[in-house]
Amino acid sequence: MSMGSRITKRILDLVASGLLLVILSPVIFAVALLVRQKMGTPVFFCQTRPGLHAQPFVMYKFRTMLNTRDEMGNLLPDKERLTSLGKTIRKLSLDELPELWNVFKGDMSLVGPRPLLMEYLPHYTATQARRHEAKPGITGWAIIHGRNALDWDDKFMLDVWYVDHQSLWLDSKILAITVWKVLRREGISFPGHETMPKFRGEGR
Repeated sequence: MSMGSRITKRILDLVASGLLLVILSPVIFAVALLVRQKMGTPVFFCQTRPGLHAQPFVMYKFRTMLNTRDEMGNLLPDKERLTSLGKTIRKLSLDELPELWNVFKGDMSLVGPRPLLMEYLPHYTATQARRHEAKPGITGWAIIHGRNALDWDDKFMLDVWYVDHQSLWLDSKILAITVWKVLRREGISFPGHETMPKFRGEGR
């Protein structure tokens, strides 16, 4: 993507995220209130994620899980901590709405590889690590091709493909398909899991 296209993309991200934050503010407020009533505080799940060139930033999402721990102080499995409200919020992709603030700030883009966990960085191959050559996004090429139903190899392959072929036209296509995918509630979780299993590196 040329410098001019990158500047245009940033302007579009800034304008679109700002407008969406205003338009969706009643929905954001309602979800925040529900989370506060049903799960208590904090309302937001804040976590450091790798951004462009793997530089860390704090990503914001609505909380969907309880912080329940066992007698050893370890968090219980996701399946046991995910609440009924959390499942509904995830099915409707409402947990992603606070990420619009990340887009507005410039940490993320509307379209790009999903920001994963910092702990995954040492496990990437050189090719897989290229996913960080683009700013992370709320949606992306891998999202519209299966989201969390994909295995890690396929997800990373699609991310790198996007890095090599990114354009404003492709972003527009991804955004349009994303709306359809969200309405159909596809690929919310990995088969047999409530969420996506952690990445342990190739062959693991």
